[in-house]
Amino acid sequence: MAPTYAIPEPTSTGEMAFSAPGLAGTTWYRVTGELGAGPPPLVVLHGGPGAAHDYCLSMANLAGVGEGRAVVHYDQIGCGRSSHHPDADPAVWKPELFVAELQQLVEHLGIAEDFHLLGQSWGGMLAPEYVLAHPAGVRSLTICDSPASMELWLQAANLLRAELPEEVQQTLTRYEASGDYDDPAYLAAMQVFYDAHVCRVVPNPPEVAATFAQIEAEPTVYHTMNGPTEFHVVGSMKDWTIVDRLPAISVPTLVVSGAHDEAMPLVWQPFLDAIRGSRSHVFPASSHMPHVEEHEAFLEVVGGFLAEHDGQAGA
Repeated sequence: MAPTYAIPEPTSTGEMAFSAPGLAGTTWYRVTGELGAGPPPLVVLHGGPGAAHDYCLSMANLAGVGEGRAVVHYDQIGCGRSSHHPDADPAVWKPELFVAELQQLVEHLGIAEDFHLLGQSWGGMLAPEYVLAHPAGVRSLTICDSPASMELWLQAANLLRAELPEEVQQTLTRYEASGDYDDPAYLAAMQVFYDAHVCRVVPNPPEVAATFAQIEAEPTVYHTMNGPTEFHVVGSMKDWTIVDRLPAISVPTLVVSGAHDEAMPLVWQPFLDAIRGSRSHVFPASSHMPHVEEHEAFLEVVGGFLAEHDGQAGA
């Protein structure tokens, strides 16, 4: 099934100089719509880490929901059109770096005091980290297809792997034991999981394929923080959790996922349990990318949530 949506052209693009301890470079961004006109803008945080923004581009259509909302996409440093740092100390790649980058970006764009925040996958882990560090300017938080801890993420991954055909499971296990993640047999077995639980639109739309190609071309951040695949997490984020800190979040929060998502309900239930007033929506025909797989429904649900909280300041 091919997607029926079109991706709007950006109204503007730009680069911001970014610096943090141990790293300096540039952050690329694009804006759909006019900042400073209409409702508070939406900032979209892509996944990975290191997956680049392209696969989230259909969310730019949220600029057409409501009256003139601007939507900001950007490539987190280390991937996509932002500066690449394959020789950086691996210790610099941590959530605090990306929280600092987002804060510098919203200040650069002049929206730090009033914006909506949406994160997809890793972006939905980064977004609550940002809210905890800088709560005042965030009107609402949308967490898409994201875990509250990597321990829960791996529990879900193991449950889903156990449902794969036996020969696929054996292939994955054999090549993970040897570390030969580039072998065609491993990649083919990996794709079985991805087609079921990451994006069920096969072949993937061009913007989704572009993100996967970008990870392959520049895997530094993804491999350092996550690991070689979505379900074999051996990177620096493997012990990450935000569960115990969630009660401190008080901004209006929506959690969404797909019924076939690798982000099973067990991974995002802590958001609902701990963030007062939070609510959820599950898209029945989607896996990890409802914004692609059920695009119109995604716009309706998320766009409605944003409009509902346009008049409410954050924490």
